[in-house]
Amino acid sequence: MSKFSFSRLGKELYTGEKSFDFVGRRMLWYSVSAVVLVAVVLGVWLQGINLGIDFTGGTRYTVTVAQADQELADDLRTAVGDTAVEAADGATVRTAGGKSIVIETKAIADNSEADDSIMAAITKTADVAEEDISRTGIGPSWGQRVATKAALALGIFLVGVVLFIWIYFREWKMSVAAVVALLHDVVITVGVYAIVGFEVTPATVTGFLTILGYSLYDTVVVFDKVKENTRNLSQKKQTYAYAANLAINQTLVRSVNTSIIGLLPVVAILYVSTVQLGTSSLKDISLVLFIGMAVGTYSSIFIATPLLVHLKSKEKDVVDAEKRAAARMKEADKYAAVPVFDEGMPVAESDEPDELRESEDLHEAGVSRGTSPNRSATGRGRNVPDQHREVSDSGAAGRPQPKRESRSKRK
Repeated sequence: MSKFSFSRLGKELYTGEKSFDFVGRRMLWYSVSAVVLVAVVLGVWLQGINLGIDFTGGTRYTVTVAQADQELADDLRTAVGDTAVEAADGATVRTAGGKSIVIETKAIADNSEADDSIMAAITKTADVAEEDISRTGIGPSWGQRVATKAALALGIFLVGVVLFIWIYFREWKMSVAAVVALLHDVVITVGVYAIVGFEVTPATVTGFLTILGYSLYDTVVVFDKVKENTRNLSQKKQTYAYAANLAINQTLVRSVNTSIIGLLPVVAILYVSTVQLGTSSLKDISLVLFIGMAVGTYSSIFIATPLLVHLKSKEKDVVDAEKRAAARMKEADKYAAVPVFDEGMPVAESDEPDELRESEDLHEAGVSRGTSPNRSATGRGRNVPDQHREVSDSGAAGRPQPKRESRSKRK
């Protein structure tokens, strides 16, 4: 057995020797995506999105310490949570560099009793003076401006995507398929983020906009191969669906390798920021990058191109190519229904007259009609000379052969 090789698999996929039917099973991929989309939408509706204080407003305490580590951050989270301040419930505590710890709570009035309680808990737990603590109040209006700018950036990005693909490929249906794939990635990423419960911060928005470009990059690469394979389709002996499916297979290994290489450092950052650092801005951006990159790879293979084939299935050129392919298949399978003789096949009884049946038996034995039984047919309309000597069975030839005699005994 030959050893498995990714390079060999990539070559076989590129040449079409091996092929995965992505386009033909598009209804399966649609169903899988529909189930996932319903699940994440329900998650957002039931659990909601955990917006940070940059969007909802609140109070931020930045503590300067000699050495900021996760143990001290956990102690501060416990101390602030144990105060009688209702706004401090569920406070977010994270390290910021090697000498700062950031504590974020809901809005607390400056110099109020609640503010004094939190300041006292921080100074006692971190063993610092009040001068080492900076307090910042963040209003919800700033967060609303961030959300508005992010939505505006998303809208401009989508419009730019539509125009770019339309101009480059000269195919508006490719633009539609690419945008649908992008929206698919957006909804799933937001839904998973809500279900996990991670806090949405400006870093999350940055990562969110980044994954859109990554997802589009994979889709454009596949579409470029589709355009190449379907050029002059009327002159090729293949359908649009076959050419598009071949394009996916030709770029499959490349897409998977690129995704794995891109996801490995993101997984490392996600692990360090979640397990080692506990809560940090790295966790926010790494999670959204991980989800978006994985879903973007899936959508470029299983959603964008199958949807493009679906949208173009009614075009005249595509329909004509399907008809030509069907006609070629019908011509190629002209004798597909003819039964093949097998030694074990039963012989059916015939109602034909004995004379006719005997004549057919002689014909099957190699005897031409109108000739004597000892004259074998060697071809259409040709008979061999009369037999002059006995014949015997030959195991090598599989049929009776003349006996070999000495030259003196031959007639």
